[in-house]
Amino acid sequence: MSAPILAVRDLRVYFEIRSNEGWLSKPQTLRAVDGVTFDLLQGETLGVVGESGCGKTTMARAVLGLVPVTSGEVLFGGKDLAHLDAGEMRAQRQHLQIIFQDPLASLDPRMTLGQIIAEPLRSFFPKLTASERQAKVVEIMGHVGLLPEQINRYPHEFSGGQAQRIGIARALILRPEVVVCDEPVSALDVSIKAQILNLLSDLQERFGLSLLFIAHDLASVRHASRRVMVLYLARSWS
Repeated sequence: MSAPILAVRDLRVYFEIRSNEGWLSKPQTLRAVDGVTFDLLQGETLGVVGESGCGKTTMARAVLGLVPVTSGEVLFGGKDLAHLDAGEMRAQRQHLQIIFQDPLASLDPRMTLGQIIAEPLRSFFPKLTASERQAKVVEIMGHVGLLPEQINRYPHEFSGGQAQRIGIARALILRPEVVVCDEPVSALDVSIKAQILNLLSDLQERFGLSLLFIAHDLASVRHASRRVMVLYLARSWS
């Protein structure tokens, strides 16, 4: 078996919370993620399932450095992402991206489709000209099933399924190696779910993506994944 592209070892994320008794009350420890270990192989989809509140989304955000890690390792490209400083972690974000659960909520309503998809390019490739950025945007739009003439429309003009295609395009514009799919179809109608799942499968094959597919819907996980990890009471079971 080849070495994993992403290896998570005994990941723990704890938060200190206070009761309603006031600031003088003793804080309690919330163990949001309490010992998660898994490997994600090159080009595979690892499904992650579990009931609401079991720590799936917190785990995903910890892997991407969006919430602080209490302990454990997140190994990618020979580096432990859990212990990088902000500047070092930012440099890794080109290689690890996320697709969010609610497509419309994740899109800035003040920006056009083209601006939304191009935003990562402005951050990571500031030397690109406007025409070069637009060419890349139009290319990835075609890959996700969006039309060039839609480039100047705003998020409210799109359906939920189309909005999720915009989110997918934004995540893939940098050509990442790992994409975390955080319940990417849970907010969609059944017929649209199948379209998005098939699209993710096609894009994975086209770009050689490794996907961490998080869901509570077992049918979606069965469709998307060959291997499944269960999160229960903030711990992983496989």
